[in-house]
Amino acid sequence: MKIVKINQAKNDIDQLVNQTNDNHQPILLSGTKGNAVLVSEEDWNSIQETLYLHSIPGMVESIIEGGNTPIEDCINEDSIRDILNG
Repeated sequence: MKIVKINQAKNDIDQLVNQTNDNHQPILLSGTKGNAVLVSEEDWNSIQETLYLHSIPGMVESIIEGGNTPIEDCINEDSIRDILNG
């Protein structure tokens, strides 16, 4: 992880925001009273979604099970539409 001192970050904030959006790598902002991490909005939203899904009991296991299900064992999209449309 790239580390940038807060006084340098003040001068380069636009460049740092662009950098973290382009490469999806967080940047550690090193301050005098503590540190902070700069992440892209897209990455932040992904982190929030992951935390939310982990908070639902059984969700992670269900996602893993679904990912391990062979495609031929899945219901095709047209069948689902037929079921939903009655």
